[in-house]
Amino acid sequence: MKVALVSRVSTSDKEQDPETQLMPMRDFCAAQGLEIYDEYTDYASANDLAHRVRWRDLLDDAAKRKFTVVLVFKLDRAFRSVKHMHDTLAAWELVGVSFKSLREPFDTSTALGRLLLNLLASLAEFELELIRERVKAGMDRARRQGKHIGRPKVTDRKGFSRRFNEVLVRLNAGDISRRRAAKELNIGYATLKRLLDGQRGEPA
Repeated sequence: MKVALVSRVSTSDKEQDPETQLMPMRDFCAAQGLEIYDEYTDYASANDLAHRVRWRDLLDDAAKRKFTVVLVFKLDRAFRSVKHMHDTLAAWELVGVSFKSLREPFDTSTALGRLLLNLLASLAEFELELIRERVKAGMDRARRQGKHIGRPKVTDRKGFSRRFNEVLVRLNAGDISRRRAAKELNIGYATLKRLLDGQRGEPA
């Protein structure tokens, strides 16, 4: 049985590390004798689907039946709302892909399990809304104090410089393509091109 591991951290907190989610999921798969097909990690808020590049990769691979189980650390790492969860799970059910949460065990084959899943998803959505309100209040306060508001640079991500240098060596050696490099760095192709142009001193 092939499993897709899904993790997500918010770019609003640079101290977050997806390994906190991935490590226990890897341990779970090893203990259960499950094969990990791929790990899908995004650095974006739950609602920022435009920048959840690996989430889109996950949906594409699920449609192609490349794995049979999607495993997340917690529900809120995957879905932005109860409706989003239901729509996604319905699509996965059609292609034979099941869904599991490491921290929130439930069995969707029973009425009680489905009720528990809906309750957990509703609580996660409520918590997300509270976080959104706190973030908005914090941004308003920062603006009044004259502080810069905006998305952190890709290069500010924890450990990004090290990963970029490692990928750059393989890219220069011709071991991987630019598209593969962008995928491994969890960035868009255009972003990678700008970074490479900057390395060569060319205009972005």
